[in-house]
Amino acid sequence: MTAQPAEPSPRPAPSGELRASHDDREAVVEQLRDAAAEGRIDLDELDSRLEQALTSKTHAELAVLTADLPRPTSAEGRPPLVLKGGMSGASRGPGRWEVPGRVIAHGGVGGVKVDFTRVECRLTEVAVEAYGETSGVTVVIPDGWAADTNGLDPGVGGLTDKTSPDRLPGTPLIRLTGAGGMGGVIIRHPNRREQRKMRSNPAQG
Repeated sequence: MTAQPAEPSPRPAPSGELRASHDDREAVVEQLRDAAAEGRIDLDELDSRLEQALTSKTHAELAVLTADLPRPTSAEGRPPLVLKGGMSGASRGPGRWEVPGRVIAHGGVGGVKVDFTRVECRLTEVAVEAYGETSGVTVVIPDGWAADTNGLDPGVGGLTDKTSPDRLPGTPLIRLTGAGGMGGVIIRHPNRREQRKMRSNPAQG
């Protein structure tokens, strides 16, 4: 029996011809909005580019819309921040600290608090993996920042989301994933006590 010749494998498409996803389009939309907030493009041009971004089908079409804009600050090469609650707990902030593109928080026995209220973050998105475990994880973000919590499994301890969906231009989106565990995960804006402290000491570093 004569063997049939193998069909040639399809050649991969050049990267620019790959189909764009909803997330790809959304990332360009955020970059364009940030550029308008910084005065790099005017509002008429923003509207035109946003319309093109939302109807773009390939990476090449999206790339044209941001070719004359600076690249968003990249977190590549910067290791993730890992916080482990241990016996006595752990925290980062308040105060100014360098925000990587990824933060991993394990509540452990002592709990973890991640406070972004005084940071200067040029990233368009920060991935926060929160695992409540025994004592929970609390994430505090400034007013004007927004969070996407759809990727977090609430578990037994649950997810408490007290953030506002109103996001100011130029601010990062906190994309929260992980699991609530026994202790749960809380994400919120500063409470009254924290707001008073910031007003009384605005230059805290």
